Amino acid sequence: MRFVAVADNVDTAEGENDLTPIRNLFNEWYSRDISKKKRISNQIKGNAGEPLGFAPYGYIKNPDNPKQWIIDEQAAEIVRRIYFEFLGKGTEQIAAGLEKDKILTPMHYWHSKGIKRPNRNGLSDKPYNWTASTVVHILTLQEYCGDLINFKTYSKDYRRKKRLKNSEENMAVFEDVHEPIINREDWERVQKKRSKTRKRKTTDGEVNMFSGLLVCADCKGRLNFHFNQGNHDIKYFNCANFNKRHKTCDQTHYVRVDFLEQVILQEVRRLTKFATQYEKEFAKAVMGHSKSTVENDRQGKQKELNALLARDKELDSLFNRMYEDNASGKIDDSRFARMSKAYTDEQTDIAEKMKTLRAELNKAEDKAVTSEMFISTVRKYTRARKLTPQMLNELIDKIEIHHTEKVDGENIQIITIYYACVGDIEIPDLSKIPNVDVTVNTRKGVNVTYSSTRKLA
Repeated sequence: MRFVAVADNVDTAEGENDLTPIRNLFNEWYSRDISKKKRISNQIKGNAGEPLGFAPYGYIKNPDNPKQWIIDEQAAEIVRRIYFEFLGKGTEQIAAGLEKDKILTPMHYWHSKGIKRPNRNGLSDKPYNWTASTVVHILTLQEYCGDLINFKTYSKDYRRKKRLKNSEENMAVFEDVHEPIINREDWERVQKKRSKTRKRKTTDGEVNMFSGLLVCADCKGRLNFHFNQGNHDIKYFNCANFNKRHKTCDQTHYVRVDFLEQVILQEVRRLTKFATQYEKEFAKAVMGHSKSTVENDRQGKQKELNALLARDKELDSLFNRMYEDNASGKIDDSRFARMSKAYTDEQTDIAEKMKTLRAELNKAEDKAVTSEMFISTVRKYTRARKLTPQMLNELIDKIEIHHTEKVDGENIQIITIYYACVGDIEIPDLSKIPNVDVTVNTRKGVNVTYSSTRKLA
């Protein structure tokens, strides 16, 4: 093996160069010094609110001020389309729609505009080949709310080019720095939908619109989507924890999709009639219920946080006592190591939960304000004739399904709807809001009816 470095006057075929080790040492020092200065410079800029990375798809650098992003309207329109469609479609369906409409992928779009972006794999020969992962990436970017997030990644040292994902506490977040493409409420609604359990697809790639919205009233787990093996037209949901090998829920909480569609549609219609025919009463009910829901939620979270703080303090005391027992010989080293690990793991878990709870408590006050947005959203669907995925995701937070029980010889199933921002608001029994009954024949030939006055199915 022959090594040649012309600039450094090194050629191993002519023997070792006595200055090579010294030169390598100086090069090492120089690289380390440059890396350190660049890192310090980036820290100063990043902590001052100056964007460090590239502007995401939908933004470009301001020609008059390179430290500021402005909206690239052509790309921003595609971002808005993705967020709008996600409320009613899956990411693969969105990607397929963009490809069908011949929308350039972000990398090809930047290339067409002469904007340079790093691309390790090179530019592909399929300019419209959108993928679900690209759509998901766009849906996760908080920058579209107008925020700037620095230090998302970091490098362990200057020798390694690979960037590692940084923890949230080490990121620098600056809110409302640039003009938003997506309003914050819509972005949070999308994140909430994304955080729900994975949705099961049918053979044609569709996902049921109720997937991720249905919750078991007993175990609080999700309900899974199924279809009857003998008749695929019969589609239903039941509790996921009832189907598991180790059942943690004792009941099926079975509910048919066709019946549920009619029930929810009738409730949405009653809600919109309440909003249009009794505007003042509706606004008063929503605002009052929203504040009540937020306060109850806040109290519950505060109680949970206090319990975690007490347990964390108790673990510190237990650990100190155990340390003393180990030092005195009451507990051997192996048992001390096991117990120490168990306590440490529990405290780590508690610290993570407390961090989440504190963040949720800080956001609790903002939720009451969004009730005004809920009122305007309800009015959008005053003429709705059909239930759509977008309608569900905009209006409803979750639907709680109880197991069917026999009461006075009649099978009763309670269904509770939790609307976005306001919770399980009760629609008053007013003369202009009729109670429409729904009847569906079940697979056993039994008629199932729904009573809106009692919210029973």
